[in-house]
Amino acid sequence: MFEGLLSFGHAIAAFASPVNLLWAFGSCFVGVVIGALPGLTATMGLALMTTLTIKMPSSQALLVLVCTYVGAIYGGSRSAILLNIPGTPAPAAACLDGYALARKGLAGRAMGIATSGSVLGTLIGMFFLALFTPVLGNFALRFGAYEFFWLAVFGVVISGNLTGKDPLKGWIAGFAGLFIAGIGQESVHAFERFTFGNRDLAGGISLVPALVGAFGFAELLVVMKERRGTVKVNPFDSVIPRIADVVAHWRTILRSGVIGTFMGVVPGVGEDTAAWTSYAAAKRASKEKEAFGKGSVDGLMAAETGDNACVPGAVIPVLTLAVPGSAPAAVLLAAMLIHGVRPGPMIMVENPQFVYEVVAMMLFATLGILFYGLTLTKLLVQILRVPYQVIVPIIFVLTVVGAFAIAARLFDVWTMLAFGLIGFALRTYGYPMAPLVLGIVLGDLLEKNLRRGLILSDGSLEPFFTRPISAFMVAVIAIVVLARFRWFRAAMARLAALLPWRRAA
Repeated sequence: MFEGLLSFGHAIAAFASPVNLLWAFGSCFVGVVIGALPGLTATMGLALMTTLTIKMPSSQALLVLVCTYVGAIYGGSRSAILLNIPGTPAPAAACLDGYALARKGLAGRAMGIATSGSVLGTLIGMFFLALFTPVLGNFALRFGAYEFFWLAVFGVVISGNLTGKDPLKGWIAGFAGLFIAGIGQESVHAFERFTFGNRDLAGGISLVPALVGAFGFAELLVVMKERRGTVKVNPFDSVIPRIADVVAHWRTILRSGVIGTFMGVVPGVGEDTAAWTSYAAAKRASKEKEAFGKGSVDGLMAAETGDNACVPGAVIPVLTLAVPGSAPAAVLLAAMLIHGVRPGPMIMVENPQFVYEVVAMMLFATLGILFYGLTLTKLLVQILRVPYQVIVPIIFVLTVVGAFAIAARLFDVWTMLAFGLIGFALRTYGYPMAPLVLGIVLGDLLEKNLRRGLILSDGSLEPFFTRPISAFMVAVIAIVVLARFRWFRAAMARLAALLPWRRAA
């Protein structure tokens, strides 16, 4: 324990230089702006910032990305409360009570509640990040090629199951991502797959241009399709959080922090699901259920605490298993790989200090959102009045420059544009993007461990199903898939009714 605290102290000291503080607070400001503007998601912001930090030292680049991530999730609450339009999907639950409070003339108080919930939620998530990452990392050392293969499959299946309304569309998107990851030369014999004689495709699809296109350019196309006009922002009172609001709802804060962190650990769930789950739990536990949706402080506090606690939670599987917990975390994982950091089970052996560096980055990001939430809210709200005719061309230029700057290849620009059109088409027909991203990220993990496992077992599939951890993961995946069928749910209900304690009740 004391060794961990010492490592955390060293990490804070390493990032406490004026230059790093400037990067931290500057990128947090960029994240808040991206989050506050409706249609510009945290994933898109991280994808763009990844391209702009390619030449930076790895520690500074990841500091910028973590602060952008935290700032974007927090920034979405500004437009959710004032306009009833969530800047990102994460604060959608905050619209219910935040906007209701704003209509009562309490917009400032609502933003103060959102700020306190976001800060405390991130701090709770940081605690679990520091506490459980070493434990989970040591457990993950038991994983072999067989377990990692099923872990990749589990990530795609669970993300498709929990993202969007139709799990079949989520699974289609996820396995399409796995197919895209397989384009190019395979790793053992350099055999070209699905290249059709194109030499550019032989190197595979670059991850960052694909992410920038799917989440950057596609978002711009959605914004252009909806043609949002200049918004009218209502005046608001003081945004300083009230101590009484925090003290009176401490149970909600703790409950939502734990729920948000846990939902972040589950691959592919994301911050929006964490917010809705925390909101539903708060409503079930509340004695004033009828107030929810009509200006409940408890509901707003739960939603904002849950989605921000999900951010550190989503980083836990990134560091320990190299499996992202959400779509923005998938981009963060890609950025770590680009900057030479190898997350996964060996991180606690090869680079244990990096875990505490990430916790320190989260701390500086939390200080950033607290600072901007208390001092610059009125200035930040003016950004909502900037017309989209100005914003869209700027972001489009950044997507093109960012895709080109990674390897100075025009092919990457075409890749970005192609994935933008694909992403726009998928979203139009209700296919979620998070499973597609997870499929692209996890494709390499799945293929390498499938090959390694078959080599170790001399071509036998038996170890994939008979090793204890593998068998458990196969059972979990099967239950997740079967649970979508009515006959399976009915059979489970009948089985539960036959249990002795259920009969006695």
